[in-house]
Amino acid sequence: MQFLVISRRLTDRFSDANFAPVVPLEGARARELYAAGFTRQIWHRGDQPGACQIVEADTLDAVHETLATLPLAAAGMIAFDVIPLKPYAGFTP
Repeated sequence: MQFLVISRRLTDRFSDANFAPVVPLEGARARELYAAGFTRQIWHRGDQPGACQIVEADTLDAVHETLATLPLAAAGMIAFDVIPLKPYAGFTP
């Protein structure tokens, strides 16, 4: 099953200096999740710090468990909106 994950850095609680040492670790973990097939596509947000990604997992709980392994999530520096996706019906006759 695929999910849309929209993340946002908690910039109201953490400064750029707080994020700086964690961001390289976040990138490394994101590459691991991509290589493992969890992350299918990922983009930086254009409106604020954070990312949007399409991920694949069996359950919503599995998505949350995997996202919790990201260093920014483990540090409480990022929040997620997770939206389950289903096939678009407009392409079927």
